[in-house]
Amino acid sequence: MEYVFIFVLGALIGSFLNVLIVRIPKDENVAFPASHCVTCKTPLKPWHNIPIISWLLLKGKCAFCEAKISPQYPMVELLSGIIFLAVFMKMGIAVPTLGIALAFLMLLTLSIIDFYYKMVPDSLNLLALSLAIVSVFSFEMLSEHAINALLFAGAFSLLRFYISYIIKQEAMGEADIMIAATMGALLGVKLTLVAIFLSALLALPAMMLLRNETDESKQVPFIPFLAMATWIVFIFDTPIMNYLDRMYG
Repeated sequence: MEYVFIFVLGALIGSFLNVLIVRIPKDENVAFPASHCVTCKTPLKPWHNIPIISWLLLKGKCAFCEAKISPQYPMVELLSGIIFLAVFMKMGIAVPTLGIALAFLMLLTLSIIDFYYKMVPDSLNLLALSLAIVSVFSFEMLSEHAINALLFAGAFSLLRFYISYIIKQEAMGEADIMIAATMGALLGVKLTLVAIFLSALLALPAMMLLRNETDESKQVPFIPFLAMATWIVFIFDTPIMNYLDRMYG
């Protein structure tokens, strides 16, 4: 029964994430005004905001003007519920687990904003990093998380400098550096290296498809692939570590 509650809690938070995704890139207040139809501006009733269910019952349309509601809303809510449930099932019910689950929800939010708007809000990026560092089960883990975050932030900063110098243009953004730090805090050194390699593999088809695009708006956002790889490695950390131990001792 507790896992049903955890899924519902994740979906409820996902409903708020949709507000962040829509309003933060427009520099709008995330609390006021209350939830409303983006087309007719009519305030929504409480029963219009039930995660996933309301969208299904309304058949993806506004209850007032019947304008289409993006399927992004139920998808984010569903993914948030699944992420919350998976993290708690993997790590157990504890306060640090809540922080780690929220860090992954921030990565989900950043991925969608980066995909749509090619921007990464510092507020959400810093929140993801902070949650990844402080969500620990012991003081020793806090130190380890902080060191790993600094290690990968420094490594990406140095890599950014070298690549930018070689190709004579900006190679990666500051947001990527912060995401790398979050990955380091969540996964540790070995698994973060695996996640970075995996993110490059995941991004390769899209990069090949758009390799000749000069329009910045059509360039491939990399943060969704970093976030996806981080999630995959987090979920399958045990078999990945076993494989690395067999390969390299």
